[in-house]
Amino acid sequence: MSEQWTQEQIAQAEKARTEWVREQFQKANQYLAGKGILPDNVTVSESRYLPPYFAVWKLNTKEKQSYWVISGDLPTDHIAVSAASNAREAVRAFSLHWQLKAQQIADSGLQDKTQHDFANLLVKRAHNLYDMFNKDELWQMESASEV
Repeated sequence: MSEQWTQEQIAQAEKARTEWVREQFQKANQYLAGKGILPDNVTVSESRYLPPYFAVWKLNTKEKQSYWVISGDLPTDHIAVSAASNAREAVRAFSLHWQLKAQQIADSGLQDKTQHDFANLLVKRAHNLYDMFNKDELWQMESASEV
C-alpha cells in the first residue's frame, strides 16, 4: 500500500525541517561565540545539512577568518576552513578529528566515567559521519544547500 502525503503533512514536515535547520544555525553561532569567535555571516552555498543528523556550516568572522562548524545529533565542534575544501571534506575531517580525540582520552588513563562515555560517543559519531561522507548519493547535489 502506498502512502500519500496530504498538503498539510508536507507543509508540517517542511516547517519542522526549516525549524531544525534554524535551530542548528543558532547552535553553531552560539557555540563559536562561546569560544570567543564572533561569526559575521554564513556561506550558505557551501553549507550542508541532513536533518535530523547534522548540519555543517561555513561561518565567517569580521576578522576575515572562516570555520566549518558541525552541529546536530552529535557534539558541536569547529575546525578552520583550511582543514577542508568543502562540506563533505569537513565531515571527514570532523570524523578523523573525533577519532583522534577519543584515542587521546583513552590513552590519558583517566578512569572518569564522563570522559569514558564522551570518548565512546565521539567514536560512534565519528563512524557515523565517515559512513555519511562515503555515501556519494548524499553529496550529488553539491550546489544545493543541503546534503
